[in-house]
Amino acid sequence: MNDTNFVICINNAEYPAALELRKIYQVIPDEVARDNNLIRIIDESGEDYLYPNAYF
Repeated sequence: MNDTNFVICINNAEYPAALELRKIYQVIPDEVARDNNLIRIIDESGEDYLYPNAYF
C-alpha cells in the first residue's frame, strides 16, 4: 500500500518563488523535520525542501 501524503499551501510570504498559494504539494516523510515543526515537500523547483508547518 502506498502512503503518499499531500498538503495545500496556505502561506507563501517568505517563499513566493518556491510555493504557490492553494497548490497541492507532495509530502516527503521526515521525522526529524516533523519534530522541529517543519515539513519536507517537493516545491516548484522539483526538489524537496523544508518549510514551516504553518505554511500548509
